[in-house]
Formats: sequence, structure tokens, C-alpha cells
Amino acid sequence: MRLTRVYVDAPLAAGTRVILEGNAASHVTRVLRLRVGEALTLFNGAGGEYAASIEAARGGRLTVAVGEPRAVERESPLTLTLAQGVSRGERMDLVVQKATELGVSAIVPLFTERSVVRLGAQQAERKLNHWRAIAIAACEQSGRNRLPNVAPPVSLADLLRSGADREGASGSGVHNMRLLLSPGATSRIDALPRPATSVTVLIGPEGGLTNAEQEAAVAAGFLPVRLGPRVLRTETAAIAALALLQREFGDL
Repeated sequence: MRLTRVYVDAPLAAGTRVILEGNAASHVTRVLRLRVGEALTLFNGAGGEYAASIEAARGGRLTVAVGEPRAVERESPLTLTLAQGVSRGERMDLVVQKATELGVSAIVPLFTERSVVRLGAQQAERKLNHWRAIAIAACEQSGRNRLPNVAPPVSLADLLRSGADREGASGSGVHNMRLLLSPGATSRIDALPRPATSVTVLIGPEGGLTNAEQEAAVAAGFLPVRLGPRVLRTETAAIAALALLQREFGDL
């Protein structure tokens, strides 16, 4: 039976105890209905995971005894960054969830000319915390022990100027590709040159990217690619592109 996995934003060490409270404790006790003495798996995003067991439950707080570490990693060999135009509500939530399950290393939410969603500073911070919580839950579900970096939202122009999507990549050339998803492109993912160790894929919001934005992306080094003859919704395109890239260069 697969053990319940819980993210803990704290150092972990065998023989210590951690306190779960709030949503984490409520999920364990009320949703999963685990009781004192039952087993958990803990991870803190730094790699590896720990055996654990519920030692006490009182007042909405759980005391969890941390057991032995397990040197388990489920990360893809492909460093994969999704630069995603921010879409409305559940669509963006779905993209963050599925991108995490599919092993992305980083998600960069983008504001573009056709973005319907506009966020002030406080709204953007709330959204960022919301997306990071979705990524944590997806790591708990999928078995990942390292959290993807969900970056604060930026404009497409800022991304292209700063090269922020290249964080963590080294070197140049075919090993580090930058792809622009475009229905009008002629190249396909399965025809891309090999090998690739780091890939950034840029996807527009519901209305897509304007011609000027696509031209700017190409000028910044992005290669246009297409998924097929049909125009996909932004959330469908993200899932399909990430799955294909992991299939071609990663571990699917």
C-alpha cells in the first residue's frame, strides 16, 4: 500500500519530531482518516524522503515522529521550464498541477498582450502562493521530493530581456533549447535535434501570442514548434507539449 506523503517546510532528521497543523493536519486526519500509530512519508523539497508515524493528535495538531531517511529521487534528467501565459482560474491551476506531475523544474507565469488576467501586486502575491500550494500538493501526490520553482509572474517582454527562463541551465547550443509553441510553425517536437538536457517551452494564454510577441520570442532565440494540425486550448497545449518533451528527452 502506498504511504501518504506530506510536505513539511522545515528541516527533517531521523529521531526528531515535527508538528503538523492547519491544512496539512486536517487533510491527514479528516480526509485520509489516519490515526495515531499510522505511517506517513515526509519530505521537505530538499531531496529524499523520511519514514514517519503519527505519535499524537490533539487540538488540530499532529505530532509526527521522523524515522529513517530514504535516498529516493524521482526527478527527470531533463531540466524543463514552462513559461506559461497566465490563463483564467482553474485553467492555470490545472497547468501548474499537471506540469508539476510531469516533472518540470520551473514554471514562469507570464503576462502577455492578450492575457485576460491582470493582477495587482497583492493579488499577484496571493496567486503565487496559491500556485505554489498546488505544486506542493502535486508533489505529494506524484512522489516528487523536490519542488519546482514557481516564479513570480512577469511580462513576456521582461522574460525575453532577462533570459529568466534559462535559470539553472549551463552552456549553449542544442543541449539547451528554447521552444515557442505556435500553430503556424512547421517544426515538430519529435524532429528536434538531440541531445537536449535543458528545454524551455513558451506557451501563450487563451488568446495566444500576438505576431509581434512571437517575432520577439524568435529574435530572442526561441524556435517555433507545433503539436499537430489542431489548435489546442492553452492548458491542453501545455500538458501535451510537456509530455512529448519528457518522452523525447526525459523519462516518460
